[in-house]
Amino acid sequence: MRRSPRNLRIACDHRGLTHFGGIYFFHEFLQVLRIRRFLTQHLDYSRRNQRYSLSQMILALVYPLVLGLDRLETASFLRFNGTFQYLTGLPSFPDPQTLRRFLLHAPDSLWEQMHRVNDRLLQNFIHLPDHRSRLIFDLDSSVVTVFGRQENAEVGYNPRYRGKRSYNPLLCIEANSSYLWDAELRSGNAGTWDGSVELLDTCFANVPPDIRELRVRADAGFGFNPVFEGLEVRPVQYAVVARLTQAFKRLLPGLRYTVNRHWEMAEFEHRPHGWPQARRFVVARRFIPQEEPQTTLFILGRYVYRAWVTNMNLTPAGVWHFYDGRAGMEPRICELREDFALRKIPTASFAANSLYLEIIRLAYNLVTAFQRNCLQESWQSLTLEKSRYKLFLLPGELTRPQNRPVLRLRESPMLQNLVDDILGKVHKLKPLTR
Repeated sequence: MRRSPRNLRIACDHRGLTHFGGIYFFHEFLQVLRIRRFLTQHLDYSRRNQRYSLSQMILALVYPLVLGLDRLETASFLRFNGTFQYLTGLPSFPDPQTLRRFLLHAPDSLWEQMHRVNDRLLQNFIHLPDHRSRLIFDLDSSVVTVFGRQENAEVGYNPRYRGKRSYNPLLCIEANSSYLWDAELRSGNAGTWDGSVELLDTCFANVPPDIRELRVRADAGFGFNPVFEGLEVRPVQYAVVARLTQAFKRLLPGLRYTVNRHWEMAEFEHRPHGWPQARRFVVARRFIPQEEPQTTLFILGRYVYRAWVTNMNLTPAGVWHFYDGRAGMEPRICELREDFALRKIPTASFAANSLYLEIIRLAYNLVTAFQRNCLQESWQSLTLEKSRYKLFLLPGELTRPQNRPVLRLRESPMLQNLVDDILGKVHKLKPLTR
């Protein structure tokens, strides 16, 4: 039996180690895309402190989000990781105050430029790896509780922290690719559909011209006439959960239903008060046995109901199954909140926080594009937390045999195959063109 060492000395002076060896693959993806050149071409913000270029400052905010260093103060850990700086091409890493001042002092025009940058990236990414002909937009909002005196943070709907002030960002996610198509930061007391018409205008303006079919899904918070009018002025198909007003509820028992397995389906034309025209409604109901536990869906008598407003040329069952695909948006919102630090508000300024939301959108879409184009199929649906564990947080050692840099990862044939596969796919990509 081997003896354990007795005179072991610990020296914390090895400069070639890093916790983030796997981030090199993501950095190589950005290098092939020439993301820094792309940011330089589309962003214009003259600053007195020129130690870091504008593209370096943006990436200095993106990398901590990808690595799970969700607060600006926590990101200062990267200031002492020379190997990470070498792998990502950063001369050094800004301190937290530099990053916060960058957000606070940025002009309003930088938010507009960042928004256009994200839109152009989506137009480059949406047809990779395969050409697309249909887009499905899912709309929703999220509650971001704040603990301080942030500008425009108000008391509104907040199921977890009742009475706390919050923000209420409005989000649009493309369902099949999971890209965050658009995002808007709003005060906590904003109505669910406030700003959704303007958000839809922006979303549709950024759709590539070769997309032939657009579909939209949303919950009952968006079931208002201005939203429907904004959808109907375009060739868009939609399915939106109907608002269960008292007048609408009185209609449900008198409809003619057809049996579809355990559910009964019906459809009819209806014009609620204040609408200029009637629209198609689809209703599904199911009988509730006495022994069945209480459900969270709408109940009338002994039936549980679901209802949608739609203009789609589908059967009632087809509309129902199409809308159920929107359930995939919930884990994506959870990922944005927990893994991409959407809950960590960095400043007290509303404008700075709006800019930070656009940087979160940039980080999210870059990671999603990296997964879709460079990782094996079984890894493409992983959350960022699992991608960190499997890839980005691989420990690495930077060595220089014969004065050539070598990043050493753990010895594993499976890891070697993974590295070859990722780098092979990365180097097949083309630089961003717009």
